[in-house]
Amino acid sequence: MKVLIYSAKDFEIPYLEKANHGKHKLTFIKESLSSHTAMKSVGYDAISIFSADEACIITIEKLKSFGVKYISLRSVGYDNVNLRAASRLNLRVANVPAYSPHAIAEHAVSLLLSLNRKLITSNQRIKNYNFDLNNLVGFDLNDKTVGIIGTGNIGSVMTKIMHGFGCKLLGCDIEENKDLIHQYDISYTTLEHLCEQSDIISLHVPLNMETHYLINEDLISKMKYGVIIINTARGAVINTEEIIIGLKSGKIGALGIDVYENEKGVFFSDHSSLIPDDDLLITLNAFPNVLITGHHAFLTEEALTNIAETTMHNLDCWKAGKETENELTDIN
Repeated sequence: MKVLIYSAKDFEIPYLEKANHGKHKLTFIKESLSSHTAMKSVGYDAISIFSADEACIITIEKLKSFGVKYISLRSVGYDNVNLRAASRLNLRVANVPAYSPHAIAEHAVSLLLSLNRKLITSNQRIKNYNFDLNNLVGFDLNDKTVGIIGTGNIGSVMTKIMHGFGCKLLGCDIEENKDLIHQYDISYTTLEHLCEQSDIISLHVPLNMETHYLINEDLISKMKYGVIIINTARGAVINTEEIIIGLKSGKIGALGIDVYENEKGVFFSDHSSLIPDDDLLITLNAFPNVLITGHHAFLTEEALTNIAETTMHNLDCWKAGKETENELTDIN
């Protein structure tokens, strides 16, 4: 098949080419998918998109009119795709349901450790040969209560890691994981109780109607003073404006995020020579107790390999006239 790869990053192209084995004719472009760039798909059987691409109803309709039949996502999340429109127009959509939960969970722990032990501040001092230790005090993770919101593939790995630190574990999910209860002594509870009891809260949920702005002023008011919040899920799972209020008051002791609700058009690109026009991002960046990474929790060799292989597997299935087990659309 002829496949157009939108939002192609230099670091992922070798992995995609290797996984392809020359089976499909791949074309890589740096532009992200939108209603304006959909016309670039003319003449292609399939497209592949990333989490920052936009496949709204208008874009889906354009893709259909241009002859595109398949959309293979290079991500777990699919909140950027109008699946109802795709199903109605018989466009098959598939994702990468689990590329490396270890990559995301380990990155979440990296954010936590860096914030707790003031590693960024300490390193900045050392660069200036300042070896003063004042204001670098952290705390032992051992015996602290960690609330894990979402205990799917990534949340399960996070549970195992934090159990290794000797933490008390609270979980919140629509479905309890019995293995985590038996092996790692996690206790499932309500979201409110988790927020009330946790010293650290880590988010591992998809973005949907129920989780949009899940962490808001009401829940923040129930949290322990000085709580650390880690978000490697989706940016809009937390209400950034209300998080900032919590940071200013000291209610939130530290924030580590790999995602940001207004990251579209900002993340994955170099804006260092531009004047920022996002007041929320500027404010977050000004806090010494906020650590932001640019949606690169997934960026490991293992994850990139799995993403590429699953992306090509989905295309292989469609080329053979078969459904893939990763399909998101309901087409009869």
